[in-house]
Amino acid sequence: MSSAAPRPADQDDLWSVDEHLEDILATVRPLEPIELQLLDAQGCVLVEDVTVPVSLPPFDNSSMDGYAVRVADVAGASEEFPAVLDVVGDVAAGQAVDLLHVGPGQAARIMTGAPLPPGAETVVPVEWTDGGLGEGPVTGMRARSLAPEGAEGHVHVYRSAEARAHVRAQGSDVRAGDRALDAGTVLGPPQIALLAAIGRGTVRVRPRPRVVVMSTGSELVQPDESLGTGQIYDSNSFALTAAARDAGAIAYRVGAVADDAETLRSTIEDQLVRADLMVTTGGVSVGAYDVVKEALTSVGDEDEPGSGVDFRRLAMQPGKPQGFGTIGPDHTPLLALPGNPVSSYVSFELFVRPAIRALMGLDDLHRPRTRATLRADKALSSPKGRRQFLRGAYTDGDGTVAPVGGAGSHLVAALAQADALIVVPEDVESVEPGTEVEVVLLG
Repeated sequence: MSSAAPRPADQDDLWSVDEHLEDILATVRPLEPIELQLLDAQGCVLVEDVTVPVSLPPFDNSSMDGYAVRVADVAGASEEFPAVLDVVGDVAAGQAVDLLHVGPGQAARIMTGAPLPPGAETVVPVEWTDGGLGEGPVTGMRARSLAPEGAEGHVHVYRSAEARAHVRAQGSDVRAGDRALDAGTVLGPPQIALLAAIGRGTVRVRPRPRVVVMSTGSELVQPDESLGTGQIYDSNSFALTAAARDAGAIAYRVGAVADDAETLRSTIEDQLVRADLMVTTGGVSVGAYDVVKEALTSVGDEDEPGSGVDFRRLAMQPGKPQGFGTIGPDHTPLLALPGNPVSSYVSFELFVRPAIRALMGLDDLHRPRTRATLRADKALSSPKGRRQFLRGAYTDGDGTVAPVGGAGSHLVAALAQADALIVVPEDVESVEPGTEVEVVLLG
């Protein structure tokens, strides 16, 4: 895998958001295609066109419970002057009709989905008949076990029917040889239904990437446990695992790792076997206990140029400290995100989500963006030279967006109320209410 060109070692040198993302997407490659069973392929991307081998429906069949008849035999039928036809048999769904033929003056009782028998030209719904009971119009067809007379005797038909009425024609959905699905299609329930309907039990796709999410910090405690002095609950690993699944990945959450470089390196090595992408959160800044930076700065393959993890500072807020590179024998991509909850989530949306979707082989890598009018009580300030991402609530009806909470990167409650990110460019230090801004839509 490739890595970005070396950058100056000057401590004041900052990567732009776009440069960091470009480096990631230049390194991440779509996963190799595999053949999967249909249900296992849900959420995956097709890598080949799928052609219909058999028409749908494969034969003419009834769309109603009723009677298969000839058009001429029911022409002019009414309640006052019904057509009286001989019932020559039953046709149920899945039943062969080779031995049954509807001739002049005859009818066959037919069920929804059953093949139209030879000789029949149309179907009259059972509600247009007496159901073979001789007691006037009926509201439904009685079960065969309760109405053996339905398959023999006579039926009174009270309305006429045009040719092919209530008949689903062979190939009226798709015809053999048609293209059912294009390469690049994401397989959801309707697509899987179509594949099953045309007889495909397996399909060739790019698999959903396996993403391992790991938070670091000796202060982190798992939910439902008691907090000690100086401890907080680990929310990042839950948020990012959920976000990875939302992006289409199969995500695994690893409990928080203590601030020990050897423990972290060992944990990462153990997790590589099930990872197409690794995401860590915390420990990437300049503190004395920033364990991710300590553990991974020197990790790499001496025989593979560009391997290892590079830690860098980005011209953005929140999320200035970031790490990216490849590790392990398979050069698995690793993104090291900051530990503050808002910083880690914003970083995920900007960098990890596109990487996951690139692994899937998708063309659409990013969240949708739009322009909106800022709705606020006062101007929003932004640090010079940094691209700021503020949490916002977007209103589609009037095309406005309002900031939610403050700029603090620890404000989880405000994040939970946001459905958008307000983007303030690097060269803008103040945004007045009523100004049009760029908005990243999160859901």
